[in-house]
Amino acid sequence: MRRSRLLFSLLLVAAAGTVTTAAVPQQRPAATAPVPLDRVIPAPASVRPAGAAYTIGAGTRIRVPANSAEARRIAGYLAGLLRPATGYPLPVTTRGGADGIVFRLGGRDTRGLGPEGYRLTSGGRAVTISAARPAGLFHGVQTLRQLLPAAVEKDSRQPGPWRVAGGTIADTPRYAYRGAMLDVSRHFFTVGQVKRYIDQLAQYKINTLHLHLSDDQGWRIAIDSWPRLAAHGGSTQVGGGPGGHYTKADYREIVRYAASRYLTVVPEIDMPGHTNAALASYADLNCDGQAPPLYTGTKVGFSSLCVPKKITYDFAADVIREIAALTPGRYLHIGGDEAHSTSHEDYVAFMDKVQPLVAEHGKTVIGWHQLTGARPAKGALAQYWGYDRTGAQERQQVADAARNGTRLILSPADRAYLDMKYDKDTPLGLSWAGYVDVRRAYDWDPGGYLAGVPAGAVLGVEAPLWTETLATSADLEYMAFPRLPGIAELGWSPARTHDWDSYRTRLAAQAPRWDAQGIHYYRAPGVGWPDGG
Repeated sequence: MRRSRLLFSLLLVAAAGTVTTAAVPQQRPAATAPVPLDRVIPAPASVRPAGAAYTIGAGTRIRVPANSAEARRIAGYLAGLLRPATGYPLPVTTRGGADGIVFRLGGRDTRGLGPEGYRLTSGGRAVTISAARPAGLFHGVQTLRQLLPAAVEKDSRQPGPWRVAGGTIADTPRYAYRGAMLDVSRHFFTVGQVKRYIDQLAQYKINTLHLHLSDDQGWRIAIDSWPRLAAHGGSTQVGGGPGGHYTKADYREIVRYAASRYLTVVPEIDMPGHTNAALASYADLNCDGQAPPLYTGTKVGFSSLCVPKKITYDFAADVIREIAALTPGRYLHIGGDEAHSTSHEDYVAFMDKVQPLVAEHGKTVIGWHQLTGARPAKGALAQYWGYDRTGAQERQQVADAARNGTRLILSPADRAYLDMKYDKDTPLGLSWAGYVDVRRAYDWDPGGYLAGVPAGAVLGVEAPLWTETLATSADLEYMAFPRLPGIAELGWSPARTHDWDSYRTRLAAQAPRWDAQGIHYYRAPGVGWPDGG
């Protein structure tokens, strides 16, 4: 009997051993480390890792100040981003507490952060985002997104865990103006497509959307006093497609949506050149009184408003008045580049008459840098789009204007133009300014880019995206990503953080996020994408 008990015991031990051995492969793997605090784009001004990570869970609440409707709105935006992938309710509450995701507006720890800066502190109980203004909270939210696993960007429930590394980020922008331009004239893009681009810009703390609303190939905004501009001038595009235009309600919706992502819309009506769509719509705008046909090609420099005619300034005054009334932002762009069919004397005379029309409606003039060859109005901004082959005289003209008080937005075509081909094999885009690979787009310093320009004269940077060859959102994304984040970093991050090797590591880490968001990006060589690309 003792033998039977002993045998039974041995069998139990053996069975237990078998079960234990079989169960080992089924244990859950250890949780992956959270994203390091310095693995974000744009690079933060200050990063101090410390302490335990915070884990978003089923009981996490987003706590906001009771007296700020904007903070509540931003918290709702964050909850809307996180709920699909986490599956958590993430209620927004004004009840005080030191746990969860906490928004703070004002207070001692926001001093020195300015209107757009933020402080993000993560620990075992909470992630706290503090800012002096709501824009700072919003930018802090974009950083928080990048500190979570890339799967948080998906629109279906994912396994997690949702951990945020411990420590503190204190962050403020280098430049006040961080822009992206979208050309909706060469090819028309719908309100929905523009909104999609706005969301992509906001992730990288871009704060300005410059809309190129008129050109030779299309007029894209309804003007009540000149209705044929949109009805006729907006009826086509490059290649002869159907074109399109924004009603005033459409434009207001774009402005509203951009503002909800803390982007200011800068409308551009290009004058006196790039005006064939207007000239085709109204014969009287032509010196000979004859309206040219609509244009669907891609040449530049052949069109001009008739500078001596009074009706030209009636037209400009009406257009500026109606667009200024729709635009809450402080800037209105009047173009002014490639006016090859306008004599220098006429160009100067035109700018002398049109710049005051902008000021009459409380707006500040922006013009392409050719404006510096005329007489820039006091406070006007010049947007520099020259490149390595730009002549010394033209560069000197810009530098002289900058020393005399004209501030600059830098958009060098061989660095910041997102429509330039990456290389000779790029299926989209142009190459007149050369090929612009990802490193070239990133590896320049706005503060020292133009010789003779005081660093303080640079207001910021902008990444234009011209659309002669781009007709879909996928086209826009292919040319903007991965170069756009680099321009955004030049605009936001301190110059001391600028380092290609660090940047390309952080850039590669964005790929799973873009995959999760369905962004159609170009897998540029030399970056080191996660799966070896």
